[in-house]
Amino acid sequence: MEKFLQLTLTGLTNGAILSLVALGFVLIYKASDVLNFAQGDFMVVGAFITYGLIVQVGLPWPAGILLAVIFAVLMGVTIERLILRPMIGEPIISVIMVTIGLSSLLRAFVSAIWGTTGRAFPAFLPSDPVNVLGATIGADRLIAIGLVAVLFALFTLFFRYNREGVAMRATADDQQAALSMGISVKRVFAIAWSIAAVTAVLAGIIVANIVGVSLAISFIGLTVFPVVILGGLDSIPGAVVGGVIIGLLQAYMAGYTPSYLALSTVIPFIVLLLILMVKPYGLFGEERIERV
Repeated sequence: MEKFLQLTLTGLTNGAILSLVALGFVLIYKASDVLNFAQGDFMVVGAFITYGLIVQVGLPWPAGILLAVIFAVLMGVTIERLILRPMIGEPIISVIMVTIGLSSLLRAFVSAIWGTTGRAFPAFLPSDPVNVLGATIGADRLIAIGLVAVLFALFTLFFRYNREGVAMRATADDQQAALSMGISVKRVFAIAWSIAAVTAVLAGIIVANIVGVSLAISFIGLTVFPVVILGGLDSIPGAVVGGVIIGLLQAYMAGYTPSYLALSTVIPFIVLLLILMVKPYGLFGEERIERV
């Protein structure tokens, strides 16, 4: 029972981080119908930028994280304006290839400055062991769950009550109707990419605090794809549910199956194949029927 509880807490931590990254993925897709395969590399850039500001520049961690978030906003706007906006109207495969190329570019940027060797991240969350109903887990993982929950609450308030958030919801539902109401769709696209970059950077910082900073963090971005397919590409609640399900499955597979099978690594993609065969729009995705 203790092992099950410990694996559950670990899975919830991983699921919370996956959900945060998936949120950015979903926002970009809802706003612009673009699949961003560079989302994981946003995490890497954010983690290394924060590392550089805190360790190499010597800033206190609150200032380092704040500047990393500002950098994420600027990165998102720049990518949308200079790389994605010229691709409007191009075939979807061309846009996908652009995001894959962007992924390689961001990884090369990090490698050129910090190299490919992993580094210890200056921990800002306490990692003391905490006993929860007999299971022992690091305090940083519990705090990570709480931080992600707070971030999701803030984003929920933003989408419900903020003018820009409402505009994003309207654009995601119907771009033509949003245009007719005077909403700047291009502005919404820029905001969506900025939020996606911010969520990925924050997730990268949380992951780096737990396991250290390295290029391997970007693998989480690949795992996010099964998360959003499971939950639904256009569903924000689906991003949360999908992240939790995948996180728990990975933890249980890591704890209850032989390590040489590596089922914790492949289980997200097994789920991906199954959901595509059974319910291709995901658990909460909107079914779209196109007449030709």
